[in-house]
Amino acid sequence: MLRAAKDSPCQGCGADDGTIVAAHSNQQRDGKGIGFKSHDYRVAYLCYKCHYEIDHGKNMSREERREAWEDAHRKTIGWLFEKDWLKIDLG
Repeated sequence: MLRAAKDSPCQGCGADDGTIVAAHSNQQRDGKGIGFKSHDYRVAYLCYKCHYEIDHGKNMSREERREAWEDAHRKTIGWLFEKDWLKIDLG
């Protein structure tokens, strides 16, 4: 999931500018802790600008930043399925 970020547009703003990375969740419930990133399956593909705004920006409240990340995460998972990076094998 981390490597696929380079092939995705930003799931925050739609940019396809070469700065897209797998931005990990900042939520403790996702495994985030002091000195620990959250789980690699809790990522959102974001450009530098969106990643910065969600992690450090002053233009959104903490709740707005959390919701922006959650929205981008949902879009990331959808994109992964649409591009066949993720598949469910029941058998």
